[in-house]
Amino acid sequence: MNFFVTGIDTDSGKTLSSAILCEALGADYWKPIQSGFPRDTETVQSLVSNPSITFHPESYLLQMPASPHASAKAEGTEITLENITLPKTNNDLIIEGAGGCLVPINDKHFVIDIPKKFKTTIILVADLYLGSINHTLLTANLLKSCNLPIKGVIFNGPSNEESERIILLHTGFKKLLHIQPEKNINKEIVRSYASELLKNWNS
Repeated sequence: MNFFVTGIDTDSGKTLSSAILCEALGADYWKPIQSGFPRDTETVQSLVSNPSITFHPESYLLQMPASPHASAKAEGTEITLENITLPKTNNDLIIEGAGGCLVPINDKHFVIDIPKKFKTTIILVADLYLGSINHTLLTANLLKSCNLPIKGVIFNGPSNEESERIILLHTGFKKLLHIQPEKNINKEIVRSYASELLKNWNS
């Protein structure tokens, strides 16, 4: 099964969440569009312990750390949905988006058009900050309008029970995990969160 990891903003915690998902599910990893360095693929690879995971190459690897459409334009290329094709694998696949759902990849399409193309199940990552309720509910409404299956939400950041409660109430999403602020992110931390995630995955 394929899962598309998207966030409510650029720094929501998608890459760490993707590493935890790969570790928990033994799933392959793919970042279709990478803008800037370090590559998220390399970050995820450094955080997982499961030797069965394959890391598939990006469809677009861009140098400039900016919106994908701007990075592509600066480098004299254009991102097209037609050139973004699923890697061949018999394994589950974690697909990490770039930024939030409405980050443009060209003048016509947005990041959300990638999972729409593949009819991929969505996992939403919501970091908890002042204003995140609004951003999360707006993103959730967009996801629902796309008629894509939604596995659930991963919260990221300092605990805020009331924010989590109201988000879950109004979205109807399942809480998969809460990632607390960590001084150091390493393989041990990822394994710990992977175990926690599995407890909620099929509950």
